[in-house]
Amino acid sequence: MGHGMVSSSAPIVMTRVEIEWQDQFGRWQHFQTKHNEADAFRTAQSRARSTGKRHRLVDEDGRLLDVLEP
Repeated sequence: MGHGMVSSSAPIVMTRVEIEWQDQFGRWQHFQTKHNEADAFRTAQSRARSTGKRHRLVDEDGRLLDVLEP
């Protein structure tokens, strides 16, 4: 290796976060996919307030990350 070169054995992993909202029948509907959890949280929080509907964040494996109330 040359001078100043950095080697990293860990690949950068982009996590997929799904934003879903709950309809009047209690079913979860897909809204948007984000690759940044903090951005997904802000988007879901803002949309929950503006629509008056519950939103949730789910990771790519289907695990619940958060539920946001309006």
